[in-house]
Amino acid sequence: MQPEVLAFFHSPTNTVTYLVWDGETKKAVVIDPVMDFDAASAKLSTDSVHRVLTAARDRGLKIEWVLETHAHADHLSAGDHIRKLTGTPVAIGSGILEVQKTFAPILGVEELKAGGGDFDRLLKDGETIALGALKIEVMQTPGHTPACVSYRIGDAVFVGDTLFMPDFGTARSDFPGGDARTLYQSIQRLLALPPATRVYVGHDYLPKDGRKEFAWTTTVEAEKAGNIHVGAGKDEAAFVSMRQARDATLPTPGLLLAALQVNIRAGALPAADREGRRFLKLPLNPAL
Repeated sequence: MQPEVLAFFHSPTNTVTYLVWDGETKKAVVIDPVMDFDAASAKLSTDSVHRVLTAARDRGLKIEWVLETHAHADHLSAGDHIRKLTGTPVAIGSGILEVQKTFAPILGVEELKAGGGDFDRLLKDGETIALGALKIEVMQTPGHTPACVSYRIGDAVFVGDTLFMPDFGTARSDFPGGDARTLYQSIQRLLALPPATRVYVGHDYLPKDGRKEFAWTTTVEAEKAGNIHVGAGKDEAAFVSMRQARDATLPTPGLLLAALQVNIRAGALPAADREGRRFLKLPLNPAL
């Protein structure tokens, strides 16, 4: 069965948010919603997420879930904003518990709820969620982070940061709890899906040489044949060696410290002080 998919590309963070729905029942999910955040001014905006909500309203859709593929390090989630506005629950992979355990002490996040309770549901491998006549299958695909999951819905799979477009490759694996070997094994799970499966990636970055337009949709067949990091039968050892060498050259994401303070809480902002002000912390020399 084929879900309907509408993509929203957030150019400041190269993130793709997806509105996915069952055409028969008009029941929908939002995957990886983005809160606009300008780090220099600390200004928040809901413009991007409201474009998603407006598109859902215009099509008569009922949003059943906000689904996070992982706790993002490159943008602030708008999951909690949707939840407060509409009552829609927010779900993420159960590996978020490990991410919270790692980052809460580093970032001084003290008000986390027990057992991942900042989220409405922690998802395990193989779980399913009904979406009208469709079924959402949860595939745990760790390696980029311990919390990474992919969502298989009919003939489509939403892979977050695990895989990118074939000409850009794969996600980094050097964050705390990440692992190149685990990432390779997760990717093999995805590549074992039927060749015609539509693959929707969580980001796109233009290669230095090649296409000039952003893209976020490919297929399992295209990834197996042409992904520059794992395609055409590249083995695990070669991938791990490449991934570790490449990761050693990558800078820390500019929004990592801000994003994780919010995203390990399902997109909820820090509590306000007596004057109603909210603050993100900037720990000096964090142990990342």
